[in-house]
Parts: sequence; C-alpha cells; structure tokens
Amino acid sequence: MADGSPPQMTLDQIVPLLDRIARALEEKSPANRPGQDLNSCDAFVWMGEEARLEPVPAVSRVDIDLLQGIDRLRDILLENTRRFAAGLPANNALLWGARGMGKSSLVKAAHAKVAAEVPGRRLALVEIHREDISTLPRLMTLLRDADRQFLVFCDDLSFDQADTSYKSLKAVLEGGIEGRPENVLFYATSNRRHLMPRDMVDNERQRAINPTEAVEEMVSLSDRFGLWLGFHHCSQDEYLEMIRKYCEHFSLDAPWTDVRAQAIEWTNTRGSRSGRVAWQFIQELAGKLGQKLES
Repeated sequence: MADGSPPQMTLDQIVPLLDRIARALEEKSPANRPGQDLNSCDAFVWMGEEARLEPVPAVSRVDIDLLQGIDRLRDILLENTRRFAAGLPANNALLWGARGMGKSSLVKAAHAKVAAEVPGRRLALVEIHREDISTLPRLMTLLRDADRQFLVFCDDLSFDQADTSYKSLKAVLEGGIEGRPENVLFYATSNRRHLMPRDMVDNERQRAINPTEAVEEMVSLSDRFGLWLGFHHCSQDEYLEMIRKYCEHFSLDAPWTDVRAQAIEWTNTRGSRSGRVAWQFIQELAGKLGQKLES
C-alpha cells in the first residue's frame, strides 16, 4: 500500500491459509505418522525420539508353561493381567530380583496367554526402552484414546546418579493432572528392588540436609507399583525341574540320568543356577543331540 503498511488479507484468503496450517499440524501429529495403526498387531516398540510405535509381528517369548519355579509369581501376575484385560482395577507391577529367573519372560508370556483368552485382540504389549522413559508422557497421550488396552513394559529398569528421568515415570504412574490412562498398565523388571543402586541411596543420605526426606524422594518411585513380585535364586531341585520340563517339551532324546549329571556339571561351571542358565544348557544339549528346539 502507498502508506507502507502490509496489505490486508480478505476472509477468502485467510480460510484456505488456516486450512493448510491445520493439515500440516495434523500430519506432524504422532498419531498420524506412518506405523500408528494401533490395531495392526498385538505388540509394539515405542521409538521415543521419533514419537511413534513400531509394530512387532512376532514377539520373542517362551510358553508360560515352560517357566518353572515361579508358580506363585506366575499366578499373581496372570490374575492381575486378566483383571486389567477385563476392564477391572489392576496394579502396575514391578518384577525385581535375581538375574535370569524369568522376569521379562514372564511378562511376555503372561501377555500372550491373556491376549489369547480375550476375544477381538483387545490387549496389546508395548515395550519402552529404559533410555526413552523421559518420553513416556508422550506415549501415554498417544495411547489414551485408543480403542484397546495396553501393557507398557520396560525391561531392566533402573536409575543411576544424576538421572532425573525417574520423575517422569513417577508422574505417569500416579501423579500429574491427567494421571495414567485407564487403558494402560505399566509392568517393569529390575534387578534392584527400589530401582536405584544402594550406593546412590547411601550417598544421598550422607549429603542431604534432611537425609530422610532425600532418600524417601528417591525410593518413592517403587511405591508407585502396587504389585511387587520378588524373584530369588533357585535351588538345585528347581533348576533340574526346569531342565526336565524343557526336555519333555522339546522331546529331547537322552536318558534323564545323563542329562541330570550334565546339567549339574553345567551349572557348576557357570557358578549359578537360574532359568537362563537352564535354557542355555538345553540349547547346548539339543546341539549335541543334533535336534532342533521345536515344540
């Protein structure tokens, strides 16, 4: 214009412009990016940096009947998962304790069993990596309005010195204005009962002005899990029972007396007994026998 002021846009010009802006924002929304069909399969991996869910066509897991020595823990987690799948109140679960005792295997096996019991593919499993915990609120936003239920699972969850991402998890599990969506339940596994190393807690106790309050702030995260399941090292009898069940399941053709002796020697060389060690022995045995591990 002659006076130097910018030209005025008419209504006919403004409406198409706003429409283009709205479409651009909608395309950038995580819910509308490729791979966001939340009914496409029964399992996903959350890609935190990209804010999207990657479908997992086939989950690496074992049959729940092969998980030996954890019968009581198995039944508790199954019951909790079944209640959630039925739309009833259920608790976030923390599976903590000894390495190799089937914590993550139990979560995946429980999901598979309950999902098979629920008609219409209603229950999905979503794995979130430890390093993506800070993006958990974005994942909750994506899942909140979906027409199915989700078990969000984090394997080997723990926090170290100066790591403040645990506060994001605390807010999602119980705090915050919106809180945890009703269609989402959170399962985590950890070798640490309070998700933080003992020396970290001890250091905070020594340095803080009010040690009690400082430690309570750090360990209160584990209190957000209503269900605690503790896994402990197995006895030799439990270890051998795992081996026997595997041999029966996979029809491994070898005399039990020989298998038993080899299994004991195997665990002695490893210096530990666990479900993971039992599975590693079974792979060794099957290889020696020239048999494949097919159910």
